[in-house]
Amino acid sequence: MQIFINEQKIKVKENTTAFDIKNQFKKNADIIILNGFIIKNNITLKENDRLTLIKKGEIPSKKELENLMLARHTPGVHKKVKNAIVGIAGLGGLGSNVAVSLARIGVGNLLLVDFDIVEPSNLNRQAYFISHIGMPKTDALKDLISKINPFINVKTKNIYLNENNIENTFYNCQIIVEAFDKPKSKATLINTVLKNMPDKIIVAASGVAGYFSNNTIITKKIRKNFYLIGDGISEAKPGCGLMAPRVSIAANHQANTVLRIIMGEKDV
Repeated sequence: MQIFINEQKIKVKENTTAFDIKNQFKKNADIIILNGFIIKNNITLKENDRLTLIKKGEIPSKKELENLMLARHTPGVHKKVKNAIVGIAGLGGLGSNVAVSLARIGVGNLLLVDFDIVEPSNLNRQAYFISHIGMPKTDALKDLISKINPFINVKTKNIYLNENNIENTFYNCQIIVEAFDKPKSKATLINTVLKNMPDKIIVAASGVAGYFSNNTIITKKIRKNFYLIGDGISEAKPGCGLMAPRVSIAANHQANTVLRIIMGEKDV
């Protein structure tokens, strides 16, 4: 019978259990993950089961680290997300948090696009640290992602996007995340993609300001290649700012929508 131990294929006898494998290959393992789920009780293994053995606090090799990270995925997910190419337009509260979530799930290729630098007022909702202040957001976010998941292929473009460069910038991306603050920039990107890039899918957001109800932020499928996240109402203005909780809820709606698209899900 064939199984995978820390993503390495081996053959074992029928009726082999998870604890048998632990005792044979890593007796000091504190965590046993079977097909993406931590188990506490012994379980008899089946053909093509994936078992991961982890010792808490142990620093793995680079290859082992990648295997341990993908072990938490449902089987079959990692190959698809690793091959995906996603572009993110705008690296503020939405874009920086979308990028972090996509990196954590192992999306293999990210294109990060912004022209701005990190400044102190960004820290109330964006993924950056104090040490990133003054850095271009593209460089700061690439640095951050390298500390989260060093196996992501991250490319950056430090440019201001407009109708003249959008197509060339994202020509190689399968999915484009719209993460701008300004309504005009949002409209320009969305309209350009829908009009001139019908083979791309765009995941946009609008209405994420304030501290209104969590449940008013929803995901809508506007057309086959256009998804829109937010409440559609709560714009940032004096007396209604942008803050981490609600912005992050919307950003992770966007990230999960990207994941669902990669996995072939049709609906929201």
